Amino acid sequence: MTDCKIDSIEFQAHNHKQVVAQFNGGNITSDAGSILLRQTDQRIGLLKRFAACFSDDRNPELIEHTVLDLVSQRTYGICCGYEDLNDHDDLRHDRLLALLVGKADVEGNDRRRESDQGIALAGKSTLNRLELIPQVSGEYHRYHRISYDPLKVDALMANLFLESFETPPEKIVLDLDTTDDPLHGNQEGRFFNGYYDCYCYTPLYVFCGEHLLLSRIQTANVDGAANAVVEIKQIIEKIRQKWPEVKIVVRGDSGFCREELMTWCEANDVFFLLGMGKNERLLKKAKRQISKSKRRYYGNKQPTRRFATFMYRTQKSWSCSRQVVCKAEHLEKGANPRFVVTNLKGDDFVTPQFLYEKIYCARGDMENRIKEQQMDMFADRTSTAVMRSNQLRMYFSAMAYILMQSLRRIGLQGTDFAKAQCGTLRVKLMKIGAQIKITARRILLSLASACPYAKIFYQAWLNLNASLKTAVAVT
Repeated sequence: MTDCKIDSIEFQAHNHKQVVAQFNGGNITSDAGSILLRQTDQRIGLLKRFAACFSDDRNPELIEHTVLDLVSQRTYGICCGYEDLNDHDDLRHDRLLALLVGKADVEGNDRRRESDQGIALAGKSTLNRLELIPQVSGEYHRYHRISYDPLKVDALMANLFLESFETPPEKIVLDLDTTDDPLHGNQEGRFFNGYYDCYCYTPLYVFCGEHLLLSRIQTANVDGAANAVVEIKQIIEKIRQKWPEVKIVVRGDSGFCREELMTWCEANDVFFLLGMGKNERLLKKAKRQISKSKRRYYGNKQPTRRFATFMYRTQKSWSCSRQVVCKAEHLEKGANPRFVVTNLKGDDFVTPQFLYEKIYCARGDMENRIKEQQMDMFADRTSTAVMRSNQLRMYFSAMAYILMQSLRRIGLQGTDFAKAQCGTLRVKLMKIGAQIKITARRILLSLASACPYAKIFYQAWLNLNASLKTAVAVT
């Protein structure tokens, strides 16, 4: 792009009058709706606890931006749609973002260096030193002296999930899935994956409904389920410390149908419901149902489904026989049989059709959650040289998602946006223009009068305010 100073932009005249635009509005923000995220964070205490997962070896006398400031600025920036650190060289002038971060001097008048006065927030270089952390905490690095503990971040994500329930649920379903994160450089851990047909990472996600419990970067040269037992074990142990009686179901597609995972679940009183790849022996066992479905299809020319259940054991990989549910479906294009394996039983099993259609197929909603992570929260911006830094970027995306999801869960309940995706919330609720007026006694945000979602914004504020008062009263 041409690096030049633009004084004014002239557009086509309107009614014999010049139409001229200038970037000289002063204290105006385009993200006024994000003030709701500040209210949400005060309710759940996410950013302070996230910042506590970092260690800071900088000289306290020489810093102006604490770890909490930097973590908050980066997280709020992602929520508002600014995935690149370069954006913050302009955003550091934004008075509203300084308010969200918690800067006492939102105008930046008390900065030490004369060149920084009037700029309250950190620029891209400072934030870059936060993200490009050293490989080992405690090692001397001239510029990179902030590090993080992934175990603490993982524990925080689990705690935020547990705290989101007022009472322990009777049963929860943990969804596991991997996706592709294409790489376009020579990053550490870069491998070609034949299934996705690109060089990529294959991050592992664990969700419970809309709640994100794990966002773990993985190399593409290993099985996507290779670390599933290790990760799910830590999550379930954390859950059972607080909810010892809760029933837990682990759900995943055929990529997670592995003996190690099923054996661990069986040994630890955990249910599983996993897809299975087709093979000749499975098709032979389901032959009768497949034939009946085919005959019924040709009888009425309508898609047909039949369900059956049977015991099955592989010839080598499984240690015991397990219950398999078959969906014998016939469509216009031909037979479409599907199989899932489970250890659900009794009242939890219900019928084969219900188990497949209502319980197993519900895992498809996880695709929407991964879409929010990758597309709306920019979890695929893993372009740093080392995996540890790329994992940190995924954590920032995860925290931004949890903050947005908490706004949706607490603030937007009962509104038209209660089920809206993060990208929709950003466009319709965050991107509100406002003028910022700062006096000795208050900071006044004059929001756009023509905002079509003003009523929903007001309702979100009411819900968050009531929830915050309730939480304080309980405490």
